[in-house]
Amino acid sequence: MNFRIGHGYDLHRLVDGRRLILGGVDIPYSKGLLGHSDADVAVHALMDALLGALALGDIGKHFPDSDSAYKDISSILLLKKVGEIISRENYLLSNADVTIIAQKPKLLPYIPEMRKNIADTLGCDISQISIKATTEEGLGFTGSGEAISAHAVCILHKV
Repeated sequence: MNFRIGHGYDLHRLVDGRRLILGGVDIPYSKGLLGHSDADVAVHALMDALLGALALGDIGKHFPDSDSAYKDISSILLLKKVGEIISRENYLLSNADVTIIAQKPKLLPYIPEMRKNIADTLGCDISQISIKATTEEGLGFTGSGEAISAHAVCILHKV
């Protein structure tokens, strides 16, 4: 069987006046992530992992921030498009693992809904999607509360 492994990373600054969207979930918090789209770092990292597994570039190549069509767009909608690309390339998702790095807010209560959103969008079983959250013990951009970041890895297999 032909397997492909991908890794993705994303980071966005936390700012006032924006909603905090992670894994397609609107999380109550005093700040949100700054970006051209909804700035969902979890989904952005996952999309980069999926595209990277197929050596098809990154989300900036497919959905450039210079294109007004993507202004404030839901990253879940972009993930659906990435899922269509994967299908066209005759691959299926074996599994994906996403780690969100945020000092605050606590994300554990929202992880089941994030997993469901992503699984539903990619047309796979929820057991194929892992999402975890961690802090950086007050260190760096994420630890100081200035930003939230995410790493993602995935395995795709040829149909």
